[in-house]
Amino acid sequence: MATVKGTEIPTIDVSLVTLQTYDVGADELILDTANQIQVEVQTETTDKIPLIVKGRLIAQKPQETTVTGNNITLTDNVFNPEMVKILQGGTIKYDSVDTSKVIGYTPPVVGSSDRGVLFRLCAYSAIYNAAGIITGYEKITYPNCKGNPVAFGAEDGVFRAPEYVITSAPANGEAPYDIDIVSSLPSVS
Repeated sequence: MATVKGTEIPTIDVSLVTLQTYDVGADELILDTANQIQVEVQTETTDKIPLIVKGRLIAQKPQETTVTGNNITLTDNVFNPEMVKILQGGTIKYDSVDTSKVIGYTPPVVGSSDRGVLFRLCAYSAIYNAAGIITGYEKITYPNCKGNPVAFGAEDGVFRAPEYVITSAPANGEAPYDIDIVSSLPSVS
């Protein structure tokens, strides 16, 4: 039996985040202003079952922890109405003359069944070598993401950096995330 060293992949930064709905032919929305992603693994744990006879432990079935998904908190440095519409639904308002110019956003009305759509979230981090050169990117893909309602605050002299809470839950037979090493970031088409 040999002793081997594991592969070391040094990653840094939130290089890019993308969201893509499961709709056929859907565009992938690029967020190059996100600066933080926090991921909390969601689990369910069964209790251990000990067999104790006259104060002596005879046997025990250990507790088991099952991963049920991830809670993702994404911090972005700008308001992106296309992303918020994916997360919670609602309507983006466009200028009547320049139809590509966004002039507002309205969230779903209270009691509405509009709750956003399922999507895939991909988070990219840069991989550097000892010379300080980017050699690729780590891409983590979270499946079946669903956004939570969004709230906005403000503070004098501080640019808003909204936090978006996203829940990811794998389907049966699906991993809670997937990591790929890619050579480049997706570009805007």
